Amino acid sequence: MINMLKTIGKYFIMLVDMFKSPTKWRIMKNLIFKEIDELIIGSLGIVCFLSFFIGAVVTIQTALNLNNPIIPKYLIGFTARQSIILEFSPTFISIIMAGRMGSYITSSIGTMRVTEQIDALEVMGINSLNYLVFPKLIAAITYPFLITISMFIGIFGGYIAGVYSGYLSSEEFIFGLQDSFIPYHITYAFIKTAVFGFLLATIPSFYGYYMQGGALEVGKASTQSFVWTSVAIILVNYILTQILLS
Repeated sequence: MINMLKTIGKYFIMLVDMFKSPTKWRIMKNLIFKEIDELIIGSLGIVCFLSFFIGAVVTIQTALNLNNPIIPKYLIGFTARQSIILEFSPTFISIIMAGRMGSYITSSIGTMRVTEQIDALEVMGINSLNYLVFPKLIAAITYPFLITISMFIGIFGGYIAGVYSGYLSSEEFIFGLQDSFIPYHITYAFIKTAVFGFLLATIPSFYGYYMQGGALEVGKASTQSFVWTSVAIILVNYILTQILLS
């Protein structure tokens, strides 16, 4: 318990130190664009692939379970929309990104720690936390853009699976998408996504920056960062759902 509290305290100290002695903007700008390309643009492929088939599976499973002729078929589209927007895109994709983005962040910073590149930055008078972690945090601001695409692709995948498999007509699916739509649910999803992006950028950075040892420990740190980032996302998801939807 004490070790956990020390780790949490160390994490928040890292967040404060990250904003001290900022790197010059002309250098920081290039670092930010590099991280956006690697973390966000580089994740588009896997996010689109997963979102399409998640949307398709959700729609098919809903259709198979709502086979009572009394239940209107447009509820298939309604259920797919609610599932994808409220949970599958923001939360499920974020847990996947904890593996994809988190492993990259932890291993890249951890390798710099092992090879003493971080020590070299500090010798040159550079705030290594600001230089390494801050660009990743700024890149994470664009993470909701990735989830927006995930929502669209997921619903499109549900449409393709539902309509072309013969479970319901195109008009019924579109009517279900529009039925009882609450715009606040989009706001709720984006708030969650923004918080998840913060966790995805900072927790893996923490484990990479403070790791000790050699190449083997880099792998262990990547595993730890994935586990604890996933745990944090699930806990925060529960808390935000209670606060924002209750």
